Amino acid sequence: MAEELSLDLEELRQLQSIAKRPRILSLISSEIRNLEKLQTSKEDANPPASATVSQIPIPISTSVKVPVNPALSYVTLASFSWDQDNDKVKIYVSLEGVDQEKIQTEFKPMLFDVKFHDVQGKNYRCAIPKLNKEIVPEKCKVVVKPTRVIITLFKASKGNWSDLHFKEDKLKPNLDKERDPMAGIMDLMKNMYEEGDEEMKKTIAKAWTDARSGKTADPLKGYR
Repeated sequence: MAEELSLDLEELRQLQSIAKRPRILSLISSEIRNLEKLQTSKEDANPPASATVSQIPIPISTSVKVPVNPALSYVTLASFSWDQDNDKVKIYVSLEGVDQEKIQTEFKPMLFDVKFHDVQGKNYRCAIPKLNKEIVPEKCKVVVKPTRVIITLFKASKGNWSDLHFKEDKLKPNLDKERDPMAGIMDLMKNMYEEGDEEMKKTIAKAWTDARSGKTADPLKGYR
């Protein structure tokens, strides 16, 4: 309806512009005024929809989907060489194509765990869960060379390591006062048997047999 009124007004104004006789001009002007009033009343009754953008905030998702990597698998680097001086131990791992930025390290007083990611499509790992002696974690480091990686462990106390791995002193008898003294001696003999050569094993086996049969009460008689 409003569109029709606008068209009528437009056409009447065109006629008004070309009319020459006063009576015709008066009639056209009167009709234009009537249509303008009618148009105004229609607009008051039906106000146009506001063009203002709605102020109601539209929720935006702020969650970021981070790709979840499945559990990585590693190839254990069990073969390596090492040397030492009074202050540190150096471990040499033969591995090409290592990216320094893709190395994950964990150094603790009695262990180290170094992981090499995405090395020619594979992940590698060099770790010792229990070292021979304590290290200083904050000083330890990993240096990448073209064909190998050097892991440097700084000793907590100066001295020589007999091995990288921790080893219990099997020849040290258990001095637990609550135990039977003979049990400690038997433990010692067992350790000596495990560490000894064939001749030692035969001698200890004979001493064991004699002790059990009552021939001797001292299983270490042959060693004094």
